[in-house]
Amino acid sequence: MTPHLTLLASGPAAGRPVLVLHGGGGPATVAPIAEHFAATAPTLLPTHPGWNGTPRPDDLTRVADLAAVYLRLLRDRGLSDVLVVGSSLGGWIAAELATADTEGLISGLVLMNAVGIEVDGAPVRDFFSLDARGVAEYAYHDAERFYVDPATVPAERLAALRANMAALRVFSGGPAMSDPALRPRLAAVTVPTLVLWGESDRIATPAYGKEYAASFGNARFDVVPEAGHLPHLEQPARTFSLLDGFAAETGRA
Repeated sequence: MTPHLTLLASGPAAGRPVLVLHGGGGPATVAPIAEHFAATAPTLLPTHPGWNGTPRPDDLTRVADLAAVYLRLLRDRGLSDVLVVGSSLGGWIAAELATADTEGLISGLVLMNAVGIEVDGAPVRDFFSLDARGVAEYAYHDAERFYVDPATVPAERLAALRANMAALRVFSGGPAMSDPALRPRLAAVTVPTLVLWGESDRIATPAYGKEYAASFGNARFDVVPEAGHLPHLEQPARTFSLLDGFAAETGRA
């Protein structure tokens, strides 16, 4: 079943399209990335089915299913020369999307603190076992700045966050946050790829990120100092500079 997508489209009508894919925290976590690109490029920010109260068809349960949805979105809109930027789970979706792109619609791929592969000696932290304090400590360089006491969060918002985590558990398969079949397929992805990592991430460490980059046929690995799992929130200037440089180097126009 093809789900109805909640989709934010912004930016000019012409230019190289950018598809921004969010992680478990929902589209708000990558809104600054979409806003940055929308200043100069047509930008799409979908909400994954199951997040923020959106319906999820019963047969939509795998990251590969989400990748198929977004590949269909690109086709239906007649888009090509697309730059895909994915954060965390969104990076996993982006990687899967690139493996399925047999038509060459994608011309650049950015994985930001992505999950999705298995790396010996550097497993992804069991995110579901962490309380709010643990999330802040493991996900951010400056934990105190980003810690939110659940007691201060309205009940409706807490319920929405729990629903998002339930959707994340469905698609990620639980604590492992990986698909053993993904990594062997990444060597066939030859589009230019930037694997961008917050140096202080303890959800998925830089060692994990370096192995992720090494899995692709044409990738480089860059680190953002003084940032964790969401480097664009902690170090926006440094992060956007790297994104802009990569965007300028790639693309077919």
